[in-house]
Amino acid sequence: MTVKEIFGDLEKRATANPAKLQGMDAIFQFCLSGEEPGCWQVKLEGGKAQVVEGTPSSPGVTITMSSADFKEMVGGKLNATQLFMSQRLKLQGDMGLAMKLQNLLM
Repeated sequence: MTVKEIFGDLEKRATANPAKLQGMDAIFQFCLSGEEPGCWQVKLEGGKAQVVEGTPSSPGVTITMSSADFKEMVGGKLNATQLFMSQRLKLQGDMGLAMKLQNLLM
């Protein structure tokens, strides 16, 4: 699965389960390097999710990592905490917000 497909699937899963999004009005930005570089924003507002390629809005948290690590993390092969501790995942902004995102990604 490509990064673009993962983000498309994320939007579909989040929209199908709006209860998971209650109280999560935020913008998460992912900046990925490596084989599939690019920036993506996941906007959560009013129980809805929207995924946008690029950086059109100011995010609450920015997550920077390689596209390979991102795909393995979403696939459950790598743990976000371990990636953070080994500095393979970097956060800028609200760390508490980033912790909430893990439930949405898995």
